[in-house]
Amino acid sequence: MLVKICGAASAEDVASLDSAGADLVGLWHGVPGGRAELTLRQLTVLADVVHRTARLHPVLVTFLRDAEVLRAATAAARVRWVQLHGYQPPGLVRALKSTTDLNVVKVLHLGADTRAERSLIAAYERAGTDLFLLDAVAGDGRIGSTGQPADCGAVIEIADRLSRPFLLAGGISADNREDYRAVVDHPLFLGIDVDTAARDLDGRLSTDRVTAVRRGWGVTDGTGAARPSLSDHVGSARGVGVRASQGGGGSPCGASATDDNAARCVLRRRAPGVIRKRGPK
Repeated sequence: MLVKICGAASAEDVASLDSAGADLVGLWHGVPGGRAELTLRQLTVLADVVHRTARLHPVLVTFLRDAEVLRAATAAARVRWVQLHGYQPPGLVRALKSTTDLNVVKVLHLGADTRAERSLIAAYERAGTDLFLLDAVAGDGRIGSTGQPADCGAVIEIADRLSRPFLLAGGISADNREDYRAVVDHPLFLGIDVDTAARDLDGRLSTDRVTAVRRGWGVTDGTGAARPSLSDHVGSARGVGVRASQGGGGSPCGASATDDNAARCVLRRRAPGVIRKRGPK
């Protein structure tokens, strides 16, 4: 099981996560108003800190929709994983996959007003998405790092439509693994993404809090081990037989103009996205 911790903003945060045995660290860039937002220079510096750790992989977390800007940012920071956290269209995934060796994580949002996004799952997969992240939307529409628990039934409903592995986010804590037993048992489940529960009362990422989450979710102690191969994790999960994804349209060999037209219709009314600016109280 992979453990991703989101929103590191300092070398001290990175050191805490490395000590706790996390696998992935989310670095925010292109998240307007986000409390952990990094400039391109800050992203580059902090990613270099991550590269020097024993096992952490940096993941660029972003609302950006410009493929050229993303290519430049990931190249500057030497980041090979990018998480498209807003309502970016399948065409952006295709543009990144066709011109880079990036691994693309696409967030799928769980909420009453996000059902239309699910019709694009097949289009995202045709475009080359490597990994999905299923995250809960807050009642007021906020997305990302809200601490809003994901509904287990809603997660399974989406997971059963996928042919790519997924991470679970949304209110993950040290003591709620049993609430998601069916998710953990799903053949495409690859790990968890945590923010709020990884922080102390002052909002700082905490080694003790992350360690507690890892233990609560039964993650094998990997502290001090070599950096894991994420490609092996993703490839292993992809090899598990699941039902074919549904929805979408266009060519079976890659996201097409039909996919992009459908995405514009589905996503055009969505706001760019809002991530909570303040830490947990």
